[in-house]
Amino acid sequence: MAWVVLVIAGLFEIGWAVCLKYTKGFTQPWPTFGFVAFMFASVYLLGVALKSLPLGTAYTVWTGIGAVGTVVFGILLLGESPDLRRLACIMLILAGVVGLKLTSSH
Repeated sequence: MAWVVLVIAGLFEIGWAVCLKYTKGFTQPWPTFGFVAFMFASVYLLGVALKSLPLGTAYTVWTGIGAVGTVVFGILLLGESPDLRRLACIMLILAGVVGLKLTSSH
């Protein structure tokens, strides 16, 4: 169950990162509200997952999900570059996240 909570926390991390883009320096109220709400949910769920997962593994998976998801969002919806070298680097992050899950004893 902790892994499911951790994945959801990572998805909320994508949400706050995307909202941060749209806050325009925290001058836009709705994206700013979304940023705060997603960030709170993300960190709270990370804390819940940490009750039974190792800190290093959980934090790395959490940030990995956020990083990969945010890059994918940027490519698909914001017109950011899908350069093959960039995608290869994202695949390395994803491989690290999967590797941590597979080698975790929890």
